[in-house]
Amino acid sequence: MLFLLQKVVLKMDLHDDKIKRKAMKTASGISGVDSISVDLKDMKLVLLGEIDPVSAVSKLRKWCHTELVSVGPAKEEKEKEEPAKVAVPVYEPYPFYYYPYHMTSPLYS
Repeated sequence: MLFLLQKVVLKMDLHDDKIKRKAMKTASGISGVDSISVDLKDMKLVLLGEIDPVSAVSKLRKWCHTELVSVGPAKEEKEKEEPAKVAVPVYEPYPFYYYPYHMTSPLYS
């Protein structure tokens, strides 16, 4: 089954640190999860990656009451297109084979 990069928001009853740790460990073990974030104020868990939301909810329901709030595409930042760089030739003041006069060997012996 093909899954696209998506954002899954779950509402959970995270009333204890122990349950939060177990939920985070379980969520990190789900295949396809790229990142996990927890909002304790709103009691929400956000998963990003190529995830099956139904299997994620079923695995997390073992630890606490879990509801699926939303599933949608993850917002990808658009890459800024840089103008094409033009190669500028670098001119050296002297060629690399240049030797000052006093460093050359004498012409006559």
